[in-house]
Amino acid sequence: METKAKKDSASQKESAKAKAETKTKDVAEPKADTETAKETKNVKAETQDAKVKGKKPGKEFREFFVDELKDILWAEKALLKALPKMQKAATGKELAASFESHLTETEGQISTLEQVFELMDEKPKTKKCDAMEGLISETESIISDTEKGSAIRDAGLILAAQKVEHYEIATYGTLAALADAMQEPKVAKLLRSILRDEKNSDKKLTSLALESVNEDASEE
Repeated sequence: METKAKKDSASQKESAKAKAETKTKDVAEPKADTETAKETKNVKAETQDAKVKGKKPGKEFREFFVDELKDILWAEKALLKALPKMQKAATGKELAASFESHLTETEGQISTLEQVFELMDEKPKTKKCDAMEGLISETESIISDTEKGSAIRDAGLILAAQKVEHYEIATYGTLAALADAMQEPKVAKLLRSILRDEKNSDKKLTSLALESVNEDASEE
Protein backbone atom coordinates (compact mmCIF):
# COMPACT_ATOMS: atom_id res chain seq x y z
CA MET A 1 0.00 0.00 0.00
CA GLU A 2 2.82 2.31 0.93
CA THR A 3 4.51 1.64 -2.37
CA LYS A 4 1.30 2.33 -4.27
CA ALA A 5 0.83 5.62 -2.42
CA LYS A 6 4.34 6.71 -3.29
CA LYS A 7 3.69 5.85 -6.94
CA ASP A 8 0.45 7.86 -6.95
CA SER A 9 2.25 10.81 -5.36
CA ALA A 10 5.05 10.66 -7.96
CA SER A 11 2.50 10.46 -10.76
CA GLN A 12 0.70 13.53 -9.45
CA LYS A 13 3.96 15.47 -9.24
CA GLU A 14 4.86 14.57 -12.84
CA SER A 15 1.41 15.59 -14.03
CA ALA A 16 1.67 18.94 -12.25
CA LYS A 17 5.14 19.50 -13.72
CA ALA A 18 3.87 18.72 -17.25
CA LYS A 19 1.01 21.18 -16.85
CA ALA A 20 3.41 23.88 -15.62
CA GLU A 21 5.71 23.34 -18.63
CA THR A 22 2.79 23.46 -21.02
CA LYS A 23 1.60 26.71 -19.51
CA THR A 24 5.09 28.21 -19.74
CA LYS A 25 5.34 27.12 -23.39
CA ASP A 26 1.97 28.64 -24.18
CA VAL A 27 3.10 31.95 -22.70
CA ALA A 28 6.46 31.86 -24.53
CA GLU A 29 5.07 30.97 -27.97
CA PRO A 30 2.97 34.12 -28.41
CA LYS A 31 6.08 36.12 -27.53
CA ALA A 32 8.07 34.22 -30.14
CA ASP A 33 5.31 34.77 -32.69
CA THR A 34 5.40 38.49 -31.94
CA GLU A 35 9.17 38.62 -32.44
CA THR A 36 8.87 36.72 -35.73
CA ALA A 37 6.19 39.13 -36.91
CA LYS A 38 8.43 42.07 -36.07
CA GLU A 39 11.36 40.52 -37.97
CA THR A 40 9.13 39.88 -40.99
CA LYS A 41 7.89 43.46 -40.87
CA ASN A 42 11.45 44.77 -40.72
CA VAL A 43 12.50 42.63 -43.70
CA LYS A 44 9.53 43.87 -45.72
CA ALA A 45 10.37 47.47 -44.81
CA GLU A 46 14.00 47.00 -45.85
CA THR A 47 12.90 45.40 -49.13
CA GLN A 48 10.52 48.28 -49.82
CA ASP A 49 13.27 50.80 -49.09
CA ALA A 50 15.55 48.98 -51.53
CA LYS A 51 12.87 49.10 -54.20
CA VAL A 52 12.34 52.82 -53.68
CA LYS A 53 16.07 53.44 -53.84
CA GLY A 54 16.25 51.33 -56.99
CA LYS A 55 13.83 53.68 -58.75
CA LYS A 56 16.31 56.52 -58.45
CA PRO A 57 19.19 56.19 -60.92
CA GLY A 58 22.64 57.29 -59.81
CA LYS A 59 23.69 60.76 -60.88
CA GLU A 60 26.60 59.51 -62.98
CA PHE A 61 24.43 56.90 -64.73
CA ARG A 62 21.81 59.51 -65.58
CA GLU A 63 24.46 61.92 -66.89
CA PHE A 64 25.91 59.14 -69.02
CA PHE A 65 22.46 58.40 -70.47
CA VAL A 66 21.78 62.06 -71.29
CA ASP A 67 25.25 62.33 -72.83
CA GLU A 68 24.43 59.43 -75.15
CA LEU A 69 21.14 61.11 -76.08
CA LYS A 70 23.10 64.18 -77.14
CA ASP A 71 25.36 61.94 -79.21
CA ILE A 72 22.51 60.29 -81.15
CA LEU A 73 20.71 63.63 -81.61
CA TRP A 74 23.84 64.98 -83.31
CA ALA A 75 23.96 61.82 -85.40
CA GLU A 76 20.36 62.18 -86.58
CA LYS A 77 20.85 65.84 -87.49
CA ALA A 78 24.02 65.01 -89.41
CA LEU A 79 22.19 62.23 -91.26
CA LEU A 80 19.40 64.67 -92.08
CA LYS A 81 21.94 66.76 -94.00
CA ALA A 82 23.51 63.73 -95.72
CA LEU A 83 20.32 62.05 -96.98
CA PRO A 84 19.56 64.59 -99.75
CA LYS A 85 23.07 63.98 -101.15
CA MET A 86 22.48 60.23 -101.04
CA GLN A 87 19.12 60.65 -102.76
CA LYS A 88 20.67 62.76 -105.50
CA ALA A 89 23.52 60.27 -106.00
CA ALA A 90 21.21 57.26 -106.28
CA THR A 91 20.69 55.75 -109.74
CA GLY A 92 17.54 53.71 -109.19
CA LYS A 93 14.24 55.48 -108.58
CA GLU A 94 13.27 53.10 -105.77
CA LEU A 95 16.49 53.73 -103.88
CA ALA A 96 16.13 57.49 -104.32
CA ALA A 97 12.56 57.27 -103.03
CA SER A 98 13.79 55.23 -100.06
CA PHE A 99 16.25 57.95 -99.09
CA GLU A 100 13.55 60.59 -99.48
CA SER A 101 11.24 58.59 -97.21
CA HIS A 102 14.01 58.15 -94.65
CA LEU A 103 14.58 61.90 -94.67
CA THR A 104 11.00 62.49 -93.50
CA GLU A 105 11.37 59.66 -91.00
CA THR A 106 14.55 61.18 -89.58
CA GLU A 107 12.82 64.51 -89.06
CA GLY A 108 10.20 62.69 -87.00
CA GLN A 109 12.87 60.86 -85.02
CA ILE A 110 14.57 64.12 -84.13
CA SER A 111 11.24 65.39 -82.85
CA THR A 112 10.80 62.21 -80.79
CA LEU A 113 14.29 62.59 -79.31
CA GLU A 114 13.40 66.13 -78.27
CA GLN A 115 10.42 64.68 -76.40
CA VAL A 116 12.80 62.27 -74.67
CA PHE A 117 14.96 65.18 -73.53
CA GLU A 118 11.85 66.92 -72.21
CA LEU A 119 10.86 63.83 -70.20
CA MET A 120 14.37 63.78 -68.72
CA ASP A 121 14.05 67.49 -67.82
CA GLU A 122 16.94 68.30 -70.12
CA LYS A 123 17.41 70.70 -73.03
CA PRO A 124 17.86 68.94 -76.41
CA LYS A 125 21.55 69.65 -76.92
CA THR A 126 23.93 67.82 -79.21
CA LYS A 127 27.38 66.30 -78.81
CA LYS A 128 29.49 65.36 -81.81
CA CYS A 129 29.06 61.70 -82.73
CA ASP A 130 32.36 60.39 -84.06
CA ALA A 131 30.74 57.17 -85.27
CA MET A 132 28.16 58.91 -87.45
CA GLU A 133 30.74 61.37 -88.74
CA GLY A 134 32.83 58.42 -89.88
CA LEU A 135 29.86 56.67 -91.51
CA ILE A 136 28.86 59.77 -93.43
CA SER A 137 32.47 60.31 -94.53
CA GLU A 138 32.52 56.73 -95.81
CA THR A 139 29.29 57.36 -97.73
CA GLU A 140 30.83 60.37 -99.42
CA SER A 141 33.84 58.29 -100.39
CA ILE A 142 31.58 55.64 -101.95
CA ILE A 143 29.84 58.30 -104.01
CA SER A 144 33.13 59.77 -105.24
CA ASP A 145 34.66 56.35 -105.97
CA THR A 146 31.77 54.97 -108.04
CA GLU A 147 30.47 55.92 -111.45
CA LYS A 148 27.40 58.12 -111.68
CA GLY A 149 24.33 56.28 -112.97
CA SER A 150 25.72 52.84 -112.13
CA ALA A 151 24.17 50.00 -110.16
CA ILE A 152 27.49 49.62 -108.38
CA ARG A 153 27.01 53.06 -106.88
CA ASP A 154 23.53 52.05 -105.70
CA ALA A 155 24.92 48.89 -104.14
CA GLY A 156 27.52 51.02 -102.37
CA LEU A 157 24.88 53.47 -101.16
CA ILE A 158 22.78 50.65 -99.75
CA LEU A 159 25.86 49.29 -97.99
CA ALA A 160 26.55 52.71 -96.48
CA ALA A 161 22.92 53.26 -95.52
CA GLN A 162 22.68 49.87 -93.81
CA LYS A 163 25.84 50.56 -91.81
CA VAL A 164 24.10 53.69 -90.55
CA GLU A 165 20.93 51.74 -89.77
CA HIS A 166 22.80 49.07 -87.85
CA TYR A 167 24.60 51.70 -85.80
CA GLU A 168 21.31 53.37 -84.97
CA ILE A 169 19.61 50.05 -84.17
CA ALA A 170 22.39 49.22 -81.70
CA THR A 171 22.22 52.68 -80.15
CA TYR A 172 18.45 52.91 -79.71
CA GLY A 173 18.20 49.34 -78.47
CA THR A 174 20.79 50.01 -75.78
CA LEU A 175 19.31 53.39 -74.82
CA ALA A 176 15.87 51.81 -74.40
CA ALA A 177 17.38 49.16 -72.11
CA LEU A 178 19.11 51.87 -70.07
CA ALA A 179 15.79 53.73 -69.76
CA ASP A 180 14.25 50.52 -68.43
CA ALA A 181 16.99 50.31 -65.81
CA MET A 182 16.22 53.86 -64.71
CA GLN A 183 12.49 53.10 -64.41
CA GLU A 184 11.65 55.54 -67.25
CA PRO A 185 8.92 53.65 -69.18
CA LYS A 186 7.79 56.65 -71.26
CA VAL A 187 11.35 57.32 -72.38
CA ALA A 188 11.90 53.65 -73.19
CA LYS A 189 8.68 53.54 -75.22
CA LEU A 190 9.70 56.53 -77.36
CA LEU A 191 13.16 55.12 -77.98
CA ARG A 192 11.70 51.76 -79.02
CA SER A 193 9.38 53.52 -81.47
CA ILE A 194 12.48 54.92 -83.20
CA LEU A 195 14.13 51.50 -82.99
CA ARG A 196 11.19 49.96 -84.89
CA ASP A 197 11.53 52.61 -87.61
CA GLU A 198 15.23 51.86 -88.03
CA LYS A 199 14.64 48.11 -88.25
CA ASN A 200 11.93 48.60 -90.89
CA SER A 201 14.20 50.86 -92.94
CA ASP A 202 16.97 48.27 -92.78
CA LYS A 203 14.60 45.54 -94.01
CA LYS A 204 13.48 47.70 -96.94
CA LEU A 205 17.08 48.32 -97.99
CA THR A 206 17.84 44.61 -97.78
CA SER A 207 14.84 43.78 -99.96
CA LEU A 208 15.82 46.39 -102.50
CA ALA A 209 19.37 45.06 -102.69
CA LEU A 210 18.28 41.43 -103.07
CA GLU A 211 15.50 42.10 -105.59
CA SER A 212 17.55 43.99 -108.14
CA VAL A 213 20.49 46.20 -107.17
CA ASN A 214 23.05 43.55 -106.22
CA GLU A 215 22.36 41.48 -109.34
CA ASP A 216 22.53 44.51 -111.64
CA ALA A 217 25.75 45.65 -110.00
CA SER A 218 27.37 42.21 -110.46
CA GLU A 219 26.73 42.39 -114.21
CA GLU A 220 28.43 45.76 -114.73
